[in-house]
Amino acid sequence: MARRAVEQELSRERILEAARHLFITKGYRAISMRSIGQHLGYSHGSLYYHFKEKAELFYAIVVEDFNHLGHLLMQAMVRPVCDGVSKAEHIMMEFIRFGLDNPYQYEIMFMLRDEELLSYCRAEQGRCFDLFASIIRQYMKEEGCSEEDIECVPRTLFLSMHGFISYFNQDRVTFAEIEPSALSHVKVLCRNLHHQPGVQ
Repeated sequence: MARRAVEQELSRERILEAARHLFITKGYRAISMRSIGQHLGYSHGSLYYHFKEKAELFYAIVVEDFNHLGHLLMQAMVRPVCDGVSKAEHIMMEFIRFGLDNPYQYEIMFMLRDEELLSYCRAEQGRCFDLFASIIRQYMKEEGCSEEDIECVPRTLFLSMHGFISYFNQDRVTFAEIEPSALSHVKVLCRNLHHQPGVQ
């Protein structure tokens, strides 16, 4: 099959979707470019038009998913919030929504334990945290929080969200099923934030 025909028929998006699912369900080491091709009904050679090797394919998945989450957080930052929900609560709810409604992506981004893959994830995890922290710190500055709290609290909030998502992702619970619990969790975290010394 001609290269152009293969590229048109087997898209990069289809490869990423299939590989993401296989990496989670079978494990990174158990999956080869050949098995991904077989899953899609193509020869593994077809994948090499888009990716040179399995590691490059994995990293493309990681970057795509973190970029998507970052885009959602940026959208949440500028979107009007509902009555009774602060900007910080709104952004945290969007993060939790992403984690629960995209469990395969979330596991690849934050929960794989394979040492070989951590180097691909750590930089993107750090970039994601820096974006979240910058948004929360801006909110905290507007609220008059102390410099010490502005420095430390975003990490606490981030880890608390991650724990909430990880706990419910074990049972593949959707965001819609536990949205009230998620909102309660977020409000407790943010209420404690407001009660920190230095808040005016």
